[in-house]
Amino acid sequence: MTELNQRQRSLVLGICCASMIVVVMDISIVNTALPTIHRDLRASVTGLQWTIDAYTLVLASFLLLAGSTADRIGRKRVFVIGLAVFGLGSLLCGLAPSIGWLNAARAVQAVGGTMLNPVAMAIIATTFTVPTERAKAIGVFGSMSGLSLALGPILGGALVDTFGWRSIFWINVPIVLVAIVLTALFVPESRAPRARRFDPVGQFLVIVVLGSVVYAIIEANRRGWSSPTILVLLAVAALGAVGVIGYESRRADPLLELRLFRSVPFSSAILMALFALCAFGAFLFVTTLYLQDVRGMTALRAGLSLLPVGALIAVLSPYTGKLVGARGPRLPLMVSGAALALGGLLSLLFEPATPLVLVLAVYLLFGVFQGTVNPPITNTAVSGMPRSMAGVATSLASAGRQTGTTLGVAIAGTIVGSVSGGTAFTDSEHGVWWMVFGLGVGILALGLISTGAWAKGTAARAAALFEEVDRGAVPAPSPSRS
Repeated sequence: MTELNQRQRSLVLGICCASMIVVVMDISIVNTALPTIHRDLRASVTGLQWTIDAYTLVLASFLLLAGSTADRIGRKRVFVIGLAVFGLGSLLCGLAPSIGWLNAARAVQAVGGTMLNPVAMAIIATTFTVPTERAKAIGVFGSMSGLSLALGPILGGALVDTFGWRSIFWINVPIVLVAIVLTALFVPESRAPRARRFDPVGQFLVIVVLGSVVYAIIEANRRGWSSPTILVLLAVAALGAVGVIGYESRRADPLLELRLFRSVPFSSAILMALFALCAFGAFLFVTTLYLQDVRGMTALRAGLSLLPVGALIAVLSPYTGKLVGARGPRLPLMVSGAALALGGLLSLLFEPATPLVLVLAVYLLFGVFQGTVNPPITNTAVSGMPRSMAGVATSLASAGRQTGTTLGVAIAGTIVGSVSGGTAFTDSEHGVWWMVFGLGVGILALGLISTGAWAKGTAARAAALFEEVDRGAVPAPSPSRS
């Protein structure tokens, strides 16, 4: 790859951040439109859950494939294709005549999205070769995830109230067209030094596991956890997980590179990404319904109520990225986990008539949480890894985020069920907030474990292993080389 100057590197970072914004914002921007979509398309709560989860489930399922494919055939090429497919899916969403068509179009959107964020992160990791610059760039890019999730409801509220819910999808089309032109002009092509082979069996098993779990969680609200259908789905997911571990550990170039998990910081980063986005996805889902259905706010007012969250993320994320580059990830992770746990506990006190100023004060904790969690997670996932693993490592980190968001929405929707309005809804929320509290405690614990000397030693040994594999000094894990 051609060496770029500082201005060119900054431009590449800006283009990659733009892709992160449109893809991730489309997760949260739809939350604001859910009540309007519910009325316009006469959708059920389950249908609304799938409006979110059809998108995030496809993202989570195919991110690994997109990352490894980009490493093999070219990151710029896959990135441009992803932009085009995402734009097409956005157009189809805006034209959808029913909830079924909308959810199908959301899946098309997500297919394009899978080719953007992990590939963009790999482009950044290979563009910024100096470790300190790379840490700052990855911190900026990672912060865009939380910022986009928080700003989505604000932009979505303004668009829904002014132009209708379809406009939240149509606005993506011109943004994508501009991004395609800029990418073609300014982003250099890059590939991994050692191409990884296609793994259709691994991809199928990943889809089976994620699809079965999410479908079971969503449908459990209607069918019940003891339903034969739900039990079969959970059994299929368990068998699929066993199949993933057994099959992928024997491949020369697995889709799911299990040897990465020998690094404790990397494994912890994936878990923390899943925990963080599960909590934030649940927070956005129930908060949107609380503000609009319980407190009677318009979509715009509900979005503006989340402005403190977006503002804090915007302020804290760049600073956190610099702090991670200078002093490491421990302090931001401690702050993030504590803020999330406290936010979950205080949210248990919400009632329909709770003073809005107190509600917004609690929301500030979720802003602190998101503003301090993404840069250390993103940096930890790729720091110390050889360039050949950039696409796979970043894809796994992105998959953790999207899986977390998918599960957060699915679980929150199952907990609150079809309850709408009054104290019945706020009472049903308690299960969500206890889950959020537990996830915050989990981030605190993983932050401590993953930043110690022992954990750093495991990361160094894992990185050295991959460097030896790339040089051909260590054979791939046999016996299967299919």
